[in-house]
Amino acid sequence: MKMRSKPMFSLLLLTAGTLLISACNASPSTATTAAAAVAAAPAKAIETAPATKALPLVVVHKDPNCGCCGGWAEHMQAAGFPVQLNDTSDMMAVKQRLGIGDGMMSCHTSEIDGYVVEGHVPVEDIKKLLAERPQARGLVLPGMPVGTPGMESPDGYRQAFTVALLGNDGSLSEFSRHE
Repeated sequence: MKMRSKPMFSLLLLTAGTLLISACNASPSTATTAAAAVAAAPAKAIETAPATKALPLVVVHKDPNCGCCGGWAEHMQAAGFPVQLNDTSDMMAVKQRLGIGDGMMSCHTSEIDGYVVEGHVPVEDIKKLLAERPQARGLVLPGMPVGTPGMESPDGYRQAFTVALLGNDGSLSEFSRHE
């Protein structure tokens, strides 16, 4: 009797370890270690059936001393997105170039498949944005709400927050609400 092998699918997991950084104001040595661990991690890939489209690259612009940005990048990697971290000491120039105005800002700014994503936006919202492809510049989550990806609280506390759709004209409208 001849045995046939079944196709095998594998998932490469992040081996750099789980980084638990609760706020962007982590000490520079902690933030640098976290960013280095994420940046040193090999690119992750998911082998899937041929009909499945690969997820786009997430380019994260962040201050080299910010620790919570690495936690958000891990959130994106865990969902299967390839991530590139770009450290810059001039985040204002990045935000100005991408049209992130006053009242919209968070600690990091990302570019994903033609859209801008400001702050600790959950991956579910980003996947919805990419699936619906609205005529807009992207998503914005101002500030750094506790409990968002990269801003997890050790006790599980989570603030309610709203992710806004940033229109091409600079206007903001509700995209999703998280209670």
